[in-house]
Amino acid sequence: MKQLLATQLGRLRLVSYLEGISLLVLLGVAVPLKYIASDPTMVKIIGPLHGLLFLWFILSTLSVGVERQWRWQTTCKVLVACIIPFGTFYIDRHILQLASETGGQTGK
Repeated sequence: MKQLLATQLGRLRLVSYLEGISLLVLLGVAVPLKYIASDPTMVKIIGPLHGLLFLWFILSTLSVGVERQWRWQTTCKVLVACIIPFGTFYIDRHILQLASETGGQTGK
């Protein structure tokens, strides 16, 4: 865990997990509860939390993209992943993990 927090790329990987989990909870639990059980409580809790994580993910992605001098296509792939369920997990495995292993020059 300390290793993830030590670098900007590591923090992006961590926030990508959190953002991905919050999206899945929002879409898979909170929204169905709102419409099936008429209980909007979870949406009121998870919605703003997901929104903050979403913004943090976008800002972190842009920051890492500039720092690591990623091509704009790579940065766009990472950004698009946050709106697709399970997308952040895919991007972590195929771009972010590889970038941390190779010194961050993935996508250059």
